[in-house]
Amino acid sequence: MHTAVLFDLDGTLIDTEPRSREAWARLFRSHDVPHDDAVLRAFAGRPAKEAVAEHLALFPGHTVEELCAEAMAYTALPDMPAVAPVAGAKELLIALRRQGVALGVVTSGPRGYAEGELAAMGALPFLDVLVTADDVTRGKPDPEGYLAACSALRTAPGRTVVFEDAPAGILAAKRAGAFCVGLTTTQSAGDLAAADLILADLVDVPWPITTERVPDRAISTA
Repeated sequence: MHTAVLFDLDGTLIDTEPRSREAWARLFRSHDVPHDDAVLRAFAGRPAKEAVAEHLALFPGHTVEELCAEAMAYTALPDMPAVAPVAGAKELLIALRRQGVALGVVTSGPRGYAEGELAAMGALPFLDVLVTADDVTRGKPDPEGYLAACSALRTAPGRTVVFEDAPAGILAAKRAGAFCVGLTTTQSAGDLAAADLILADLVDVPWPITTERVPDRAISTA
């Protein structure tokens, strides 16, 4: 029986992917650096500094820190896509809390950002642990964050369900030994094939979740 649930943040609890993707696109455009949708998708679910570092050679004269700060500044502009909770997110948190399930968030974002977004959606009071990019030395797809959260909750990864929307996060969860639910909020079902269960969002999530892989429940949004 699962006793703990861990959530990714962006794209899983809150729908920030349109805003994040546009911020990265503006960063590339402002420096006249060629990019395509595949490049932007690769930023999802990963620490920003690690993702930017892979493209640093295309931004001569700039540091990773400068580029990340520039992209973050774009997210605050008034013409950026709006941010809202993923469908069913708040309701699921309430339902799981009522059942005594330990809850946490493991995100590739920095702590200040994560706390601000979680507070805005009213989710902070429901959480027992928050692991951010500031708390780990290796980001997703490394399992360090999920293992740290399980340790803080004093629960075994095998008794933990992780909700993720990106391939890197799913890989991190599986490497940690957790059961992983992939959400097609930002990626196609095919991109999330490594998950144990694939759902469209957090509405009507079955609980308890079976420990068996159920590919017939996969929902394609391709």
